[in-house]
Amino acid sequence: MRIDIISIFPEFFGVLDISLLGRARQAGLIDLSVHNLRDFTHDRHNTVDDTPYGGGAGMVMKPEPWGEALDSILPTAPDPDDADGGPVLIFPSPAGEQFTQAMARELAQETQLVFGCGRYEGIDQRVVDHFATRGRVRLVSLGDYVLNGGEVAVMAMIEAIGRLIPGVVGNPESLVEESHEDGLLEYPSYTKPASWRGLDVPPVLLSGNHGAIATWRHEKQIERTRLVRPDLLSADTADAELLPPANSKSRRRPRG
Repeated sequence: MRIDIISIFPEFFGVLDISLLGRARQAGLIDLSVHNLRDFTHDRHNTVDDTPYGGGAGMVMKPEPWGEALDSILPTAPDPDDADGGPVLIFPSPAGEQFTQAMARELAQETQLVFGCGRYEGIDQRVVDHFATRGRVRLVSLGDYVLNGGEVAVMAMIEAIGRLIPGVVGNPESLVEESHEDGLLEYPSYTKPASWRGLDVPPVLLSGNHGAIATWRHEKQIERTRLVRPDLLSADTADAELLPPANSKSRRRPRG
């Protein structure tokens, strides 16, 4: 997958050179480029923002540098022979659709993602409108809160999407058992020692009974989800809460 990021703080993304995503870049699984929006300005101050039409607080990012930056990355028009529809252009925005694990899986199937990191009061709407005529544009929100800029949101999305690209995570089975993959939160995890500061590992996990372990883990998923995220529980899930997963074999999961 190719990933392009446009930001006025390109150094923010240096962290992508470490851990799993760093190794994925070295292995050629992810081709990532970060572009400095100020490189596409033409005044001595490298200005990327101006006051909003209609008044109001804050500043709005100007369309000209965004247009030139995106022109340098995106095709001028959709390629009719491109089966996958070309790049997906993603703008983090509190006004966008909510980012979910399902969306991460969907975007992990794309061949190219382009992220535009807005700042201040946002990007001139004409940038979104124009590039929507040249490809697939999505406004995406991490949740119901406001950040200073899009960089943190883009980092979170790339982390969630990148680890789903085949080959990035060493043991693919570890992805299956995580929170949100089956609509539930993940069960609690334990490791050695069996007793720590007066707290013991649940005996069922030491039993060697894989069926009992799978049932316990499923029950804990339901319990945790009902307590923390009851909105995720459907009627079907509640009715089947005591049924163990179809595959009752306990699986070991490496954790990064």
